Amino acid sequence: MSQDALRQEMVMHGKSLFERGYTAGGSGNISVKTADGGMLMTPTNSCLGRLEPEAITRLDGKGNHLAGGKPSKESVLHRAVYQARPETGAVVHLHSPHAVAVSCLKGLDPANVLPPITPYFVMRIGHLALAPYFPPGDEAMAQAVGELACDYHAVLLAHHGVVVAGKDLTNAVYAAEELEETARLFLLLEGRDYKTLSPEQVQELKNRFGD
Repeated sequence: MSQDALRQEMVMHGKSLFERGYTAGGSGNISVKTADGGMLMTPTNSCLGRLEPEAITRLDGKGNHLAGGKPSKESVLHRAVYQARPETGAVVHLHSPHAVAVSCLKGLDPANVLPPITPYFVMRIGHLALAPYFPPGDEAMAQAVGELACDYHAVLLAHHGVVVAGKDLTNAVYAAEELEETARLFLLLEGRDYKTLSPEQVQELKNRFGD
């Protein structure tokens, strides 16, 4: 896909995510890997609902600014995921409200935050890791997420948001949406005696649709 086409795709998905409340104001960012090993990324303080293709930031593989708007302070976070998961084609970072609410709860399992409530969560997310709190843009956060990304393609940032990797932007967006929906269901079920999918049911999904 050409860089112009990738930019248009970023505008389309950004608008959709913003209009449905998955991120607000100038929060959140999305990126896609380019054929030359660099990436296109939404610029700093940009609203995902009002992206302009020509303003999207272009960075090389080392994070140097080549074109477009000023790079986001969280570009290091995206680069860490690409470096940890070479097969990744896109990264979505959102401040989606239900996922952030879950990240503030006590007693979470940092290796497996959300239970297998639905088959769609199992198929699109599988296991969700929890990274500890760091200030936005902190390189220590990028390092922590990069380490987790070796084993997880979705990471929940404590008191912050989600980072989701996918083979392409559509795949990453769909996974981020499924994560937010599962977080919403988890909060709706909190305090109730509910069932999850059994280990056998989870394994069947993995066998049929991949891990």
